[in-house]
Amino acid sequence: MKTLILVRHAKSDWQDVTLEDFDRPLNARGKTDAPVMAERLRKRGIVPDLFISSPAKRARKTADIFAETYDVDKKDILFEKDLYLAPPYVFTEVIGRFKDEGNIAVIFSHNPGITDFANTLTNARIDDMPTCAIFAVEADTESWAAFDTAAKRFLFCDYPKKPQD
Repeated sequence: MKTLILVRHAKSDWQDVTLEDFDRPLNARGKTDAPVMAERLRKRGIVPDLFISSPAKRARKTADIFAETYDVDKKDILFEKDLYLAPPYVFTEVIGRFKDEGNIAVIFSHNPGITDFANTLTNARIDDMPTCAIFAVEADTESWAAFDTAAKRFLFCDYPKKPQD
């Protein structure tokens, strides 16, 4: 079995209008939400083997915060330039290149592509992944290359403003 965790980057800062989109940092809420969501994922007993992120600043920082929660060295985060503003088919291509030794992968990326991709995986639908949302699925395969065609099961969707039990 392979488990895929999709994480939309945390809330970004729009104050400096001179910054390129790629270079926007997290804002205060993003810096607060990311560790909370990383801890929620950890409390579910999910321990990712692979951390893969868009290289955009806001996605990188979100990935860094999740890595810190899991005591993963930031140098072990893989950056895939294709995940920056990626359409759904790019997620499939990137996942197909993962090493099979890892069984739980977390991808940090952007809307609208991450929401569109999440909606291709199972019958579970989400209108719009809020910032720092987590969408998780499990695939009946031992190979990431076969992830696309494998039977999948929706596990959960969580986001910062979702009421907790």
